[in-house]
Amino acid sequence: MPSLAIVPAAGRAERFGGGKLTADLDGEPLLNRTLRSLVDGGVDRVVVVIAPGAALASVTMLGDRRVRTVVNPDPSRGMFSSIQCGVAAEDGDPILVLPGDMPFVKAATIAAVLAAARETRTIVSPRLGGRHGHPVAFPARLKQKILDADVAATTLSTLISAHGAGRVEVEVTDTGVRRDVDVRGDLAT
Repeated sequence: MPSLAIVPAAGRAERFGGGKLTADLDGEPLLNRTLRSLVDGGVDRVVVVIAPGAALASVTMLGDRRVRTVVNPDPSRGMFSSIQCGVAAEDGDPILVLPGDMPFVKAATIAAVLAAARETRTIVSPRLGGRHGHPVAFPARLKQKILDADVAATTLSTLISAHGAGRVEVEVTDTGVRRDVDVRGDLAT
């Protein structure tokens, strides 16, 4: 089965002031960088979960044959609702989750997490300086658990806690695994 990445990208970006996913990052839209890391890291299919009416025309990677968009009809329910929308849209094994506002994750890190997930068939995440980061990989056998989880009471962390026995951590030096973009100052490279 091909690998799959879910990219939650339906947030309102209020702290950023809007337009976060299309903000210029070294000459390209921020979301392009996130998607390119996934594709260059070996992910076969990417589902980007967006808000209704999202204006993402400048994100050229959305035109890549390996990338598709799905609309979360009610993103106010939180990021986990976007993960559920993405997981419902397509099958894959493993299933990686990488938020759209994490453009600094290196393709080599994606490849390492993918390789570990394929080998161990369990939850895998990168670890930097003793702390977990993104992307997190889930085996396909957890797809139904993700879909059935109560969106009001579930986060990625609680899902991992409930099903993460045997979780594998890949030690990395990639600071991008813990670096998201919340405000404009976070774009500094």
